[in-house]
Amino acid sequence: QVQLVESGGGLVQAGGSLRLSCAASGSIFSITTMGWYRQAPGKQRELVATITSDRRTNYGDSVKGRFTISGDNAKNMVYLQMNTLKPEDTAVYYCNAMIATVTARLYHNYWGRGTQVTVSS
Repeated sequence: QVQLVESGGGLVQAGGSLRLSCAASGSIFSITTMGWYRQAPGKQRELVATITSDRRTNYGDSVKGRFTISGDNAKNMVYLQMNTLKPEDTAVYYCNAMIATVTARLYHNYWGRGTQVTVSS
């Protein structure tokens, strides 16, 4: 019914930049929040950034000032601009969205499959 598909991951040197994109598709009635989480090997999944439909943003402490989240409500997309990347940013980055479908009209939490970001020192 609903799919989240991430793109834009890859390998980059420390100090470099990457831009992640996530597209939500399917039987979507409404989206309240979209965002990014990440999980490094051996660690718990953690918040990177979220953005609401009225453009309120929230960032994890470790990325504040370096990452910027933005969204396109018309296209059901969310982006993550990552600057000044550090080796500790290496992780699988997951797109997340709170979506109500056309049929159910109830909000559920959806996840993408993830995209690998690797930052070399």
